[in-house]
Amino acid sequence: MGTVLPPSVPSTSPSTSPSTSPATSPPAVGTDFVLMPALRELTGHLLWRAVARRRTVAAEVLPAGLDVHAYAALLALDCAGNPNGSSSRTQQQLARATGVSRTTMASVASGLAAGGLVERVRNPTDRRSYALVRTPSGTRAVTDWDVHLRRLGAGLATGLSADEQTELSSLLHELVSDELPTDLLPELHHTLGFLVGRAHARMHRELLEALTPWSLEPRHFGLLSILDAAGPITQAELSRYIGVSGPTVVQMVDDLQGLGLIERRRAPEDRRIHLLHMLTRAQQLLPKAAAVAHEVEGAVLADLTAQQQRRLRHLLARLVTGA
Repeated sequence: MGTVLPPSVPSTSPSTSPSTSPATSPPAVGTDFVLMPALRELTGHLLWRAVARRRTVAAEVLPAGLDVHAYAALLALDCAGNPNGSSSRTQQQLARATGVSRTTMASVASGLAAGGLVERVRNPTDRRSYALVRTPSGTRAVTDWDVHLRRLGAGLATGLSADEQTELSSLLHELVSDELPTDLLPELHHTLGFLVGRAHARMHRELLEALTPWSLEPRHFGLLSILDAAGPITQAELSRYIGVSGPTVVQMVDDLQGLGLIERRRAPEDRRIHLLHMLTRAQQLLPKAAAVAHEVEGAVLADLTAQQQRRLRHLLARLVTGA
């Protein structure tokens, strides 16, 4: 299998975007989930589902303990890829190079050091601080892990041709280019999984702020959109339509029931089954939230032409479904 991180290394979820906390990251999606036609036009939902698919593929192809942020950090410690020509970088420099937060990089660096893959040395530009260098074991780990990361990329892009993968990466890069660190690893500028995560994080952040007046989250908006299109359905059916696990749906339904927007009612034909019904307040609120979501998506996608936006949604939908 090759070198992997020892159990003592903290694991940062491979599918968690650098700018998105685990609480807002989409849960894993199984192959039986359905992309509802009504949601194919919602770019934010497609990005959410794309990140969920990335998590699923990562769980399937990456060996236990292999962390994509750790891999990226080791890549950044290659002196050939360092703009300064040095084999050492500070944690802050590594965070910028890999596009993660300082907090995440502190955890990653600690794990790499514990695994003997990096060591701390005096910062050559500031002897009062420390930097990290890659050990021979770290160099071997990069080689060993590379095959798994290639499998992750191939699994995520199943169904897309090489040209379509390039096109989708280019469109996603256009959405987030103004937010990327200037010293980001060159490889990440073209990595589909990384760009999906960054685009999702930006869309989620903007939409979350816009929906705050109604105490809604983007995932709640997606749930209400499905109920509006599908009518009363069970939680199991909703799980398939929205692309999240059963327990997550229960939490989301509880949230919206607490807000007085939906309720569970027993099915007349089978009292053992509960159906989810939108209440009047939700029916009045959804058009307003939809209008706000449309404005947010328009702002985030403003640098893309109408044709490019259609292509983005088309390619994301194919990435989500693997077809």
